[in-house]
Amino acid sequence: MSNQAFIVYMGNRLKNDVSTSSPQHINMLQEITGSDVPSKHLLHSYKRSFNGFAAMLTEEEAKKMAGLEGVVSVFPNQKNKLHTTKSWDFMGFSRQVDRSITEGDSLSECSTLAYGQNRRVSMIEGWARRRAIGKALVKVHPISPATNGKFGPIDLRSPRDSNGHGSHTASTVVGDEVSMANLYGLAQGTARGGVPVARIAVYKVCWSDGCFDADILAAFDDNRRQNYLRDPNAIGAFHAMRNGILTSTSAGNSGSRFNSITNFSPWSLSVAASTIDRKFFTQVLLGNNKTYEGISINTFDLESKMYPLIYGGHYPNISTGFEASISRKCSTGTLDPNLVNGKIVLCDAFEQRGPFFAGAIGALLQDYGPKDSAFSFPIPTSYLDPKAGNDIYLYMSNTSGPTATIHKSYEGHDDLAPYVVSFSSRGPNPVTPDILTPDLAAPGVRILAAWSLLNPVSQVPGDDRFVPYNIISGTSMACPHVTAIVAYIKSFHPSWSPAAIKSALMTTALPMSAEINSEAEFAYGAGQLNPIQSLHPGLLYDANETDYVNFLCGQNYSTKNCDGSQVMTALARDQTMEQQLGT
Repeated sequence: MSNQAFIVYMGNRLKNDVSTSSPQHINMLQEITGSDVPSKHLLHSYKRSFNGFAAMLTEEEAKKMAGLEGVVSVFPNQKNKLHTTKSWDFMGFSRQVDRSITEGDSLSECSTLAYGQNRRVSMIEGWARRRAIGKALVKVHPISPATNGKFGPIDLRSPRDSNGHGSHTASTVVGDEVSMANLYGLAQGTARGGVPVARIAVYKVCWSDGCFDADILAAFDDNRRQNYLRDPNAIGAFHAMRNGILTSTSAGNSGSRFNSITNFSPWSLSVAASTIDRKFFTQVLLGNNKTYEGISINTFDLESKMYPLIYGGHYPNISTGFEASISRKCSTGTLDPNLVNGKIVLCDAFEQRGPFFAGAIGALLQDYGPKDSAFSFPIPTSYLDPKAGNDIYLYMSNTSGPTATIHKSYEGHDDLAPYVVSFSSRGPNPVTPDILTPDLAAPGVRILAAWSLLNPVSQVPGDDRFVPYNIISGTSMACPHVTAIVAYIKSFHPSWSPAAIKSALMTTALPMSAEINSEAEFAYGAGQLNPIQSLHPGLLYDANETDYVNFLCGQNYSTKNCDGSQVMTALARDQTMEQQLGT
């Protein structure tokens, strides 16, 4: 049987164990694997905030490991995906809000692709003082990948951000004002973080191959899936809570189906993505002088020059075996590059890469997908509704030599904002359906923030646009807005517990419309983040680790965790029932 990475979770950290690799973990690996060099199986050893380790095991060895005394759970090391000028003002959190003199003492933490070092950033003994986006201090920690410790060929073995995700999220939380921030003239304004002088520790846990559970847990440990005790985010957040830290997490980008939320533990804060009142529209002009309007973030300017317009279904790459029924969607490799090169292609699906790699000068995409968020493409592109797509196809069918041009995007106003975007994952809590999730919503659509100069605007290889600021969408963009306000509240109320801060945020959230979001509270939770009012909630609902342990026992977790005889055994080993449950 082949080895794969597993995480062995053992609850609370061992007392007085400060070794680099815990002898207990090595002994357990030797007992299970029979190896003369058990340390070669060890990937991570967690000891600072909780007890456990990640190791290469066979499935049979993992089952045996789960039966050892003191082991709470054993689960595979899975890969996770990476789930601002106007957004702060849109929520009423202006530049003139009251600031606490202790704001600089607040420390926020972020696990992502690390902080983006660009020409305006200098590194000083591991801390980066970001001249472009603030006076705050940023400490970046690269976590070696737990996939046998191997890096990908494009991975930078340093804290530097090669993707942009980490730069974007971190700059939303902290940073001073930067005037005239924009993406090729779009969304121009003053970019700023929510807490300008707070400190932030960023853990680089995501690499070119994804974000692995074991690395995420290593980030949680350094700081201090259908089962809470097998969910690395829930485990890490639990131990953070014990140390007085509230973990804010993105709800996920799995769409509007129920139970699609990916982060939902009761002791953390799950954030949905809502819109702001700014939209981007991209117009298409046909050779017959008719104009159609779609959605995208198009920074290219074709200067009204008309180009030949073709349909993807008419130009399949037959040399590689593709037919019209496939090429009409313009997926990568399905179009004939010899016939598509230099033309604008009409496609029957949302496709970011196919037309670009086929050499198209532009793309018109049409389908029934939601149009409530806009994305960047490596060539001029407009995402249209089916009616517009059908009209354009009829024009092409009835015209000899059809042509079109695609204009640069312009900004418009969204009168319905805020509402939860379609890609934002919905509740309820898949483990405990009685618990309302997500907890609340925050701006996560069309957000301008800092970006890595190593990754192009569209994040597609070959795109030659490299910028210090980019506009992207996702629940990962919503989460740092809440993180900033958590730090803001903490600067005024340093004694408040994580549960108290979560309570303040939820009870003061602004109501949202169930007419727009039919999933209602399963889409937006308590409502839209209300930064100013959250400082003065009036009433706090508090909870501590004992409350959460009692909750877990009330959820019928195994007798290994809650049975009285097991507790007596644990006490004999100087461990408590809470430690067995991961407190």
